[in-house]
Amino acid sequence: MSVKNLIFFGLLVFVPISAAAHFLGWGELAVFATAAIAIIPLAGWMGHATEEIAVVVGPSLGGLLNATFGNATELIIALIALNAGLINVVKSSITGSIIGNLLLVMGLSMLLGGIKFKEQTFQPVIARMNASSMNLAVIAILIPTAVDFTSPSITEPTLQRLSVAVAIVLILVYGLTLLFSMKTHAYLYDVGTAAEEGMEAEAEHAEAPNLPLWIGVLLAATLVVAVESEWLVSSLEVATQQLGLSELFTGVILLPIIGNAAEHATAVTVALKNKMDLSLSVAVGSSMQIALFVAPVLVIAGWLMGKPMDLDFNNFQLIAVAVSILIANSISSDGSSNWLEGTLLLATYTIIGLAFFFHPMIEGIG
Repeated sequence: MSVKNLIFFGLLVFVPISAAAHFLGWGELAVFATAAIAIIPLAGWMGHATEEIAVVVGPSLGGLLNATFGNATELIIALIALNAGLINVVKSSITGSIIGNLLLVMGLSMLLGGIKFKEQTFQPVIARMNASSMNLAVIAILIPTAVDFTSPSITEPTLQRLSVAVAIVLILVYGLTLLFSMKTHAYLYDVGTAAEEGMEAEAEHAEAPNLPLWIGVLLAATLVVAVESEWLVSSLEVATQQLGLSELFTGVILLPIIGNAAEHATAVTVALKNKMDLSLSVAVGSSMQIALFVAPVLVIAGWLMGKPMDLDFNNFQLIAVAVSILIANSISSDGSSNWLEGTLLLATYTIIGLAFFFHPMIEGIG
């Protein structure tokens, strides 16, 4: 068993600890902290179960399964927060997930991989296609925000209907990206990663995985994540006030790290094995999934639930996403990376994180 899986096993102890904190009344901060830690290994086991199931069902269905469950933890947390009426937290978590994957995860992968291997390469054609998809994400956020900014008289229901229409377009585009990457142009994504992954899969799976077992693990982990997310969201407002954090900072920085910790570990691990194609596909692919699938699903869910969820983000969030996509696209466009480029991404993430931390104070002064 890998070190990562051993850590995930160890962290599962926080599942009963968080239950004790909730039912025995240890306080909102204790519930928030223990539930947050408990979600991390559960998300890891959801990802591992998905990978095991993909080995049995084949690459096409397995790829679709990975795409569907890739950000399931974040989607569950966001849906529960949406149901609780925490619209700003949900919007912030969308922003934070895109920023975190492009700057924090990619930055760590390039930094640590670059220290070990000096310079690493990946396919620039994939980087350019990912860049185009992420540019669409900026457009999808920019247009509803611009409409609201330039039309003060626009009503919330109208803005929500516009967002639902944009969300449908984004989901259609997401479906087409899956078709492109798994069917019509799968060969572009196979080069440099498929051969190595195939050899590893054969070594790790001399016998076929137990399909009913891993389906059970996936369902059980998903159910427990939903319960832990309910506890996390219910304690979020009080806990963050006790910690002196704003809703904006919590949504942009804390929640995405909690929901994406397992994927973060995967991206860094494969970068340390000199597989930057795979590392970038995890980091950038997760950002694309958030922008083209998770955010639209949340908009449609908010519409069905009667919650005012739309794609009208505040100007600062829009600027932060645009800056993140701009520097990530710039650094990844040449098909190579080194530790300095990773440092630049991490520095950008740190500056943006500090800005979100002090943003409420700036508003108060203004």
